[in-house]
Amino acid sequence: MLDIAAELKALRLHGMADSFAELQNQGTPALGASEWLIRHLLQAESTDRAIRSIRYQINAAKFPIHRDLAGFDFSHSKADPSLIMQLASMAFTDAAQNLVLVGGTGTGKTHLATALGIAGIQEHGKRVRFYSVIDLVNSLEKEKAAGNHGRLANSLMQKDLVILDELGYLPFSQAGGALLFHLLSKLYERTSVIITTNLTFSEWSSVFMDAVTFRRKGARVFRRNDATWKC
Repeated sequence: MLDIAAELKALRLHGMADSFAELQNQGTPALGASEWLIRHLLQAESTDRAIRSIRYQINAAKFPIHRDLAGFDFSHSKADPSLIMQLASMAFTDAAQNLVLVGGTGTGKTHLATALGIAGIQEHGKRVRFYSVIDLVNSLEKEKAAGNHGRLANSLMQKDLVILDELGYLPFSQAGGALLFHLLSKLYERTSVIITTNLTFSEWSSVFMDAVTFRRKGARVFRRNDATWKC
């Protein structure tokens, strides 16, 4: 049975919670007969807040299109269904681990990344932000030009999961690659990142920086316990 006082506090209705406790202590006769109605109203309010929160977080995530795991055709993908469902538990975000989905065009990488992000919001209350890589790099370059370098990184560090879609599909400047790498360095061990790409890890140096520098710095940002799956 719903604990009325606890639910009032959970909904941050502290004045009502104190008043309810006072009425209980006074033994107000009408209170007992009204408790079923109070519980019903509290449950309705709690449900409505949860629905509105999910709607807000999905809008804030900026997904380009709604996708879910139920709509993904695993029969045409190399992705392991059991492993994807395990990832949908969002346990990897609790440890701030990262996930890389590798595959060619049309293999379902964006669908899976989006579906995992939506599952994180709907089922686990996670805060998510979706970006195409090229849009993110453009935003980072504009931010730096405006003298606001670091503001976007600070914002994304407040998220549980950042999804970066299509690394390697469209070119950007070496300066843009350095800004992106710096952002990933800031998110390291704070915010989980899902990256979809058509590049193997050995090819990432062509995106971020020269090969020698990437080999030296990349291992500090992309750890051995981060997962890579082929789609």
